[in-house]
Amino acid sequence: MKRSAILAVVIGLILAVTLIATNDFAKILEALRQAGWGIALVVLLHLPQTFASAIGWQELLDRRAPVSRLYVLRWIRESVNALLPVAQIGGDLVRARLLARRGPPLAPSLASSMVDLSVEGATQAIFTILCVALLIAGPHGGEAMTLAIGVTVASIAMAVAFVVAQRFGLFALIERGVARWTKASDLTGLNAAVLALYRNPARLSRSAGWHLLSWLLGGIETWAGLHVLGVHASLREAMVIEGLGQAVRGVGFLIPGALGVQEGGYLLICAMFGIPPQQALALSLIRRIRELALGLPGLAVWHRMEARPPVGGVQEGLS
Repeated sequence: MKRSAILAVVIGLILAVTLIATNDFAKILEALRQAGWGIALVVLLHLPQTFASAIGWQELLDRRAPVSRLYVLRWIRESVNALLPVAQIGGDLVRARLLARRGPPLAPSLASSMVDLSVEGATQAIFTILCVALLIAGPHGGEAMTLAIGVTVASIAMAVAFVVAQRFGLFALIERGVARWTKASDLTGLNAAVLALYRNPARLSRSAGWHLLSWLLGGIETWAGLHVLGVHASLREAMVIEGLGQAVRGVGFLIPGALGVQEGGYLLICAMFGIPPQQALALSLIRRIRELALGLPGLAVWHRMEARPPVGGVQEGLS
């Protein structure tokens, strides 16, 4: 593990622990205890969201892989990003590699994964804008609006920057940069494959529709999480919390799992709706519980898949 990754994890843990410890940890635990088995329901509500995202990815593939397989790869992608000290793009590289081991060649697999990430980011920006509109429609303003506009601008800027980098040769640079690898020729045509996908608006639109549905389902997950904690928030409020919360997580992409960033974001966003800090942090911890409950099995499945021999896909020199 790189020193920078270790430092980021340590900083995130310190921030998260400090926020929890200074906001009456006993009350946070009591809120989780009262939620009980309702937490399991919230965890299960994440599964349809992953399914919608998997279909969104499927729309970008020339050789259609079964959605069941893409669902598993999407699950692994989320597990890697949530639990391992990697940049948020790490899980996307893993899912592309796994797809190529038993499916399309590595270049189109990686291209579909990266463009899918771009579509996901673009639809997140749209979702965040919709949530800000919902916030404006309600009785909230002042500092709340400053925070909302700030994270929205950051979310849009990140999505645009990633797309522009791809359109202007990001992957051409990657192709040249991996020339020292064994079988690096597997990545030949990566930049062309990315540009070809961007020239297909029908595919991009269908993918975007599924990803936008995924974000909306995330709002329902947040609504359920609030209710099991005894917070009777409206669906509108839950959508705003989800949209701005995810935007804050995106801004903290340099810290693995957005440790501390997510917790701080939930404190600020939930305060807009008068939700006590203990419930806000308990909601964040429910998300962490979900990441562990789904992520640990996901990592186990990943390692099991890596143990199988590839079938005409990616070369082992890229391990």
